[in-house]
Amino acid sequence: MELQKNNEKAETLLITRFSAVGDIAMTIPLLYPLAKAYPNCRFVFVSRKRFEQFFINKPDNIIYKGVDVDDYKGIVGLRRLYKELNDEFAPDAMADLHDVLRTKILRVQFALNGVRTEHIVKGRAQKRRLISAKNKSLEPLPSTFERYLDVFVRLGYHFTPDFVSLFDGKGDISEFAAILPVKGDDKWVGVAPFARHQGKIYPIDKMREVVRQLSEKGGIKIICFGNGAEEEAVVNDWCRSYGNVISFIGKSNFNGELRLISRLDLMLCMDSANMHMASLADIPALSIWGATSPLAGFLGWRQKEEDCIQLPLECRPCSIFGNKPCCYGDYRCMDISPKVVADKIIGKLKM
Repeated sequence: MELQKNNEKAETLLITRFSAVGDIAMTIPLLYPLAKAYPNCRFVFVSRKRFEQFFINKPDNIIYKGVDVDDYKGIVGLRRLYKELNDEFAPDAMADLHDVLRTKILRVQFALNGVRTEHIVKGRAQKRRLISAKNKSLEPLPSTFERYLDVFVRLGYHFTPDFVSLFDGKGDISEFAAILPVKGDDKWVGVAPFARHQGKIYPIDKMREVVRQLSEKGGIKIICFGNGAEEEAVVNDWCRSYGNVISFIGKSNFNGELRLISRLDLMLCMDSANMHMASLADIPALSIWGATSPLAGFLGWRQKEEDCIQLPLECRPCSIFGNKPCCYGDYRCMDISPKVVADKIIGKLKM
């Protein structure tokens, strides 16, 4: 799709997407080039306050409106949110990139006020066929990026999604000098071993073995990402057991993590937000897939399917989000040899 040149359109587009972390990150490769293609327009992105940390070096005509959704519960609360957004921004159009009950109610209210609205088509029936136990269809589905783009096109915005990185160069990590070594000739590999659901998590004992093999290889600094005390305890054990392993858990927020990720040579992750954060920093990600599959359309921006580590099992994928229990009870989809993962990393690093 070609970029429209000399476009004089001037209006306010309200864009909604409240969760999840990865889905928020996936909006940016569309929003940034959209804003640059339409410099006379104002793009108001409405989401949870904490996700503003992703919007590093955003175009000036993107306004981030952070809200606490717990303050707007029920029909009455959403009517109040609608009024506040309408009074503050008076949008000409609304792009609903979420299509859940909350955004549907907002969408209806804006439409009744004469605002043009469009929403994401999630392809729920296609996704059900993809994960069906019987008569499974393994046709690749449109990516989430394509689904987001389709919303903007239907609203009359035509542009080239040519996003590369949040950074012009690399992010500033000088504030972390006390915990990070000076980068020399060694390779920096990010390891993000956790995810929200078990069906997405490579077994921790296997990941520990991957870390051990990388540590013994030499020439590699392993920087681990995660969240919370339980994940930090796991990673701290690795730090004590092996050389060249560093924990970045609890050291910063999304903004700081993105700046550090921009300095990596490679990210090892699950089908998780860290894959999308690597994409935003133009860093290649080796991603491990279990219950889920890149066929569902959630592979990171400009990431390669050849960098997805997965087993060819008839039962895969069995879940879109990885939140369904394994029908066999053993998560055999994650029975991937640590040596396979370590060798893939070393090959990617050309060591």
